[in-house]
Amino acid sequence: MTHDTIRVVLADDHTVMRAGVVALLASEPTITIVGEAGDGREAVELVERLGADVALLDLRMPVLDGVAATTEIVAGKTGTRVLILTTYDTDAEIERAVEAGAIGYLLKDTTREQLVEAIRGAARGETVLAPRIAAKLVARMRQPAPVVLTTREVDVLNGVADGLSNADIGKRLVIAEATVKTHLLRVFAKLDVSDRTHAVVTALERGLLPRSE
Repeated sequence: MTHDTIRVVLADDHTVMRAGVVALLASEPTITIVGEAGDGREAVELVERLGADVALLDLRMPVLDGVAATTEIVAGKTGTRVLILTTYDTDAEIERAVEAGAIGYLLKDTTREQLVEAIRGAARGETVLAPRIAAKLVARMRQPAPVVLTTREVDVLNGVADGLSNADIGKRLVIAEATVKTHLLRVFAKLDVSDRTHAVVTALERGLLPRSE
């Protein structure tokens, strides 16, 4: 940004919503709405023509949705930062927007003060997230990664569940006994257990091992 006033292109297919945002920002001297669009394609064209600092986009728009518009704007040469302003807060929507290159994600219940600060932050290149969105992302990051056993690890564990020794499991699967041990050690690490019995019990509890009929 090379000028004092932050130039914003606003895109939303609801005229009333656009009018509301314009009204919220009307008294803010450092932010100017330089263009309004009713669909994503028009938003991209306005950004390319006007070289806005920030594009404030809704997600659900006709012709070109917010994610597709974000992708094109970010890929362009204007250096415009995209800030999503939407009612949708599902994980899938957030991920799509962030992966497309949006620098921020706000919800339409945001206050005027939050919106102004978000636009300023986006113009500076800062990541801006609504508190609810930030909380969702933090919660997801704190969730342990799901345990996934390979087909061979399940085969080996099935052998253990059947009461076979490592040597017998090796014969059943036509692999070396040492390979059986390696697979078991990986299973122990994934399930955070230290012995064969707990490995089988834990795998059954988590649905990673089919229960015998």
